[in-house]
Amino acid sequence: MAGNSRPSFTKRLKERARQEKQAEKAQKKLQRKAEKEENPNAVTPGQPVVQYDEEGQPQALDFHDF
Repeated sequence: MAGNSRPSFTKRLKERARQEKQAEKAQKKLQRKAEKEENPNAVTPGQPVVQYDEEGQPQALDFHDF
């Protein structure tokens, strides 16, 4: 039964790598959340910028706004 020890070891390595990756993702998520709370009016990429005219009405979006 000595041949069965290798799969367990590789499984353990894969599981440890998975846990580390999951921890890194959680840390990045917390960092993004903190940055968002720090600056709530920041424009995120992919979000169109709405501009308003003198009367306070939103202007029509142009092709380049997306």
